[in-house]
Amino acid sequence: MEETEQSYPPTHWIPASSANFTVSGRPTAYPVDFVVIHVTQETFPDAMRIFEDPQAKVSAHYMVASADGYIGQFVRERDIAWHAGNWDYNTRSIGIEHEGWIDRPDYFTEEMYRSSAALTAAVCERYGIPRTRERIIGHVEVPGSTHHDPGPYWDWDRYLRLVNAA
Repeated sequence: MEETEQSYPPTHWIPASSANFTVSGRPTAYPVDFVVIHVTQETFPDAMRIFEDPQAKVSAHYMVASADGYIGQFVRERDIAWHAGNWDYNTRSIGIEHEGWIDRPDYFTEEMYRSSAALTAAVCERYGIPRTRERIIGHVEVPGSTHHDPGPYWDWDRYLRLVNAA
């Protein structure tokens, strides 16, 4: 049986400011072996403006909208997004932001979970990342992180079921 690559869900290219990420040649330059799950603490449009602001010094590879699961891509996977607050983890991970707030579970919609899970599954397939909690982590789990996302209302069991079913 021929192995097929997991296809990515539809994404829309919205480039972050080039001042907010590092150009690289991953996975040759650095292995990609984590997916880091974030929550924006902003609306999608406000977070998008932050990624586009050259003074912000922050970005993520992707962001998923709450209402409909729309995915924006802000940094190419071969490049290093500045999302984890830890250079080693930035070099070795794909960062996926989710529109919403950690204390407002109404933002964590079925559409968001499904779209994000399909994206995470495709990333894991592309880089050979195991679809486990040891490799799909929250921002809060990055060593040295001062963030608490995705927070207590993020349903990890549900999310990993969807990732593994994708």
